[in-house]
Amino acid sequence: MASFISNIFSMFSGGGKPASEAAGPSGEPQLYGDCTIYAEPRKEGGQYRLAGRIEKKVGDEVLVRNFIRADLFSSSDDALECTVRKAQQIIDQHGSSLFGDGEKLRQV
Repeated sequence: MASFISNIFSMFSGGGKPASEAAGPSGEPQLYGDCTIYAEPRKEGGQYRLAGRIEKKVGDEVLVRNFIRADLFSSSDDALECTVRKAQQIIDQHGSSLFGDGEKLRQV
């Protein structure tokens, strides 16, 4: 029981596994419109959680939008493929408003 509570606490306090252990596979950057998609699924146990980032260069700045979703995959290849598709969907749905606020870094 104490182990369970410790695991829950570490999820919210930033403790637990180092980032290198939590990192999953990462694919080659994909260009989509004027954005660059980085598929970076996170390893969770024996599965991979859909996660990535979208970058866009505006002037001399690179604006970044990180995303993570609830979807889990047993295959790293499936996770990479679906992450790219999800990023494309985010770009299509948000359009120019995705980077319209000018924030350097934000979650979507």
